[in-house]
Amino acid sequence: MAKLNSVNTASLNDLLKSSTLPVLVDFGATWCGPCKMIEPFVEKLALEYEGKMTVVKLDIDESPDTAYTYQVMGVPTLMLFKNGAAVERTSGYQPYENLVSRFSKHL
Repeated sequence: MAKLNSVNTASLNDLLKSSTLPVLVDFGATWCGPCKMIEPFVEKLALEYEGKMTVVKLDIDESPDTAYTYQVMGVPTLMLFKNGAAVERTSGYQPYENLVSRFSKHL
């Protein structure tokens, strides 16, 4: 599986401004059981769509301001950004097939 790059508020903002690829952000926390359950699926997305989208993780406890900015009320929350704007979002544990169908249509 791919090792996901972690971002903080500053690096996420830079990435969203500069990326020519869609950016999938996995908002999670170390204490979150469903976050750990979905992590292999997010890593698989990163591998499967390498070169088509960038996938990163953001710990909401380390960057609570960013979680607030994007109205992340529960974790895991996955958000896909294109040209810096959120175009798709899902919260809670999801089967891999659901993630593919939600996000691949934007690539």
